[in-house]
Amino acid sequence: MTLNPIKLFKVLTNWLSERLSRKAKIILAVFAMMMAIIMGFAGYKINDYFENDPNACFACHVHDEANKQWAKSEHAGINCHECHHSSKKDQVKQMFRFAFLGQRAVEPRHGEIIVPRTLCLHCHWERDDKFPNAPDISRSRYHAKHVFNEKIECTKCHGYRTHKFSMEERYCLTCHPDRDFSLPGKDVQAGAKLPMGDLPCLNCHTDRTSTLLPGKKKCLFCHGEEKIRQELIADATFDVKHFLPSEQTISKANKIIMPAGAAMQFDCITCHNPHLEARPNWENCTVKCHANVPKTGRHEVHLQMNLQCKNCHKPHMWKVTPEQAKKECVTCHAYKDPKLFLK
Repeated sequence: MTLNPIKLFKVLTNWLSERLSRKAKIILAVFAMMMAIIMGFAGYKINDYFENDPNACFACHVHDEANKQWAKSEHAGINCHECHHSSKKDQVKQMFRFAFLGQRAVEPRHGEIIVPRTLCLHCHWERDDKFPNAPDISRSRYHAKHVFNEKIECTKCHGYRTHKFSMEERYCLTCHPDRDFSLPGKDVQAGAKLPMGDLPCLNCHTDRTSTLLPGKKKCLFCHGEEKIRQELIADATFDVKHFLPSEQTISKANKIIMPAGAAMQFDCITCHNPHLEARPNWENCTVKCHANVPKTGRHEVHLQMNLQCKNCHKPHMWKVTPEQAKKECVTCHAYKDPKLFLK
């Protein structure tokens, strides 16, 4: 014979109803209501503790290092479950193991411990009123290229070390190892690097260009005047918010004079390849861009004398002016008007 719990409850209720006075019934009903409220409130507080209090996660010793890193990170004021989601079933299972089985460690990947990019984008792209100070990446070309074009998870760059969200200076090399700075040639000492080789990648690569390659003004941030630095800082794009070149780096950089009316206004990387050789290879002038120049005017004569383009065309100014010719050309021969040179 099987026992029906619902039927048993009805029998017990009818038995009490027949034997209790009206006053006792009221007291019992009030008591039951109070117990229901107390149990409901206790349930709410327990759920709130496990959902919103980081101490619930800190109970397991496995999180000691994670706790330390979280406490000094940019997310220190954000509770664990805003980013790390776990089902009620998983929470109850972990609590039972901790409270009754004495288990003081959890599986490395319990719950959804790896934060999907959709959660990061909720605060940093779509925006969330709960976290108004979260950096807005919706106008960042860095993130557009890596997150949306390349489908790279945010944790690949941010959080690659537990709760360390700011990228390290040279972390880009984990995916772009071929872009490290190195000197060319067989006679170079092994491991030798260019002077710029220790700089953070974002000192040069910019959020202002679609390719992320440094534009002319980005190079002039270090190699130009203070006016350009203030102009770029005022834009407040990611490449000046993070890894801003140090005062020492700026002061050591060779300063360039580039008149607004200079003949060529292209980006510096057209001639300079900082990853291989910071200074331009002057032979490239007549190979890459000016193939017809040796056949024009007296250029061929001068090139046969082992002169380089820069001997006459001053870098970043380029045009040979009459004033310059009176200083430079007369070291080899009598002054001639630069215009006659081309005839």
